[in-house]
Amino acid sequence: MNLAALDRPAWAMLTGRQAHLALGDDRAVRIEPSYGPFAAARDGSVLAQAALAALVQPGEQIWLIEPEAVCAPPGLAVVRTAPLLQMIAQKPMPLQGGDEECQVLSEEDAGAMRELALATEPGPWGDKTRHYGGFYGIFREGQLAAMAGTRMRPAPGIAEVSAVCTWPEHRGQGLAARLIRRVMADFTQAGETPFLHSYAGNAKAIGLYETLGFLGRRSMVVTVLERR
Repeated sequence: MNLAALDRPAWAMLTGRQAHLALGDDRAVRIEPSYGPFAAARDGSVLAQAALAALVQPGEQIWLIEPEAVCAPPGLAVVRTAPLLQMIAQKPMPLQGGDEECQVLSEEDAGAMRELALATEPGPWGDKTRHYGGFYGIFREGQLAAMAGTRMRPAPGIAEVSAVCTWPEHRGQGLAARLIRRVMADFTQAGETPFLHSYAGNAKAIGLYETLGFLGRRSMVVTVLERR
């Protein structure tokens, strides 16, 4: 298992297992925009940075997840930066009683998934984000109350838990924990180790992840760039 790929997860995913989702070349890549805004340059060279900027259309944003904040190449501007904690679960908590409540989400749930993601902002969401694979939900009175799924696969044997979100009126019921265990169970069956990113200041979320077997691996920074 190549844990070093987690040091630059967007570059690793878009030049490796998920290269079929990438636009760009060996200097810079971005994921196909309908899947989300993730991007990365090969390095800090002038050529690589120019190639990164060329992938961004006016009004578009890209998100870079790197060990340090990224300076904007010519033509782009930094919109914001935020510290992240990258966490990994070498011994994830197995399924518990009640986790069978988690249901595989389908195309029929696309609108509800989008509404929940945009309202709660667990991370960037695009029209095809749900196609990363392995999204589960929990329903209350026929409505999607919470969900979690899969996103980056930066190297063989490593997969990211993502889009963990719950409507405010359904929080405090343990739904997120159930969904994360369900997603991780799929990873375990496939021989994959779960990882995730949390905003570093979200102590409540980090505490939950720790109870599920995650430990902090390293600090990361998300830098949002935009062409104006």
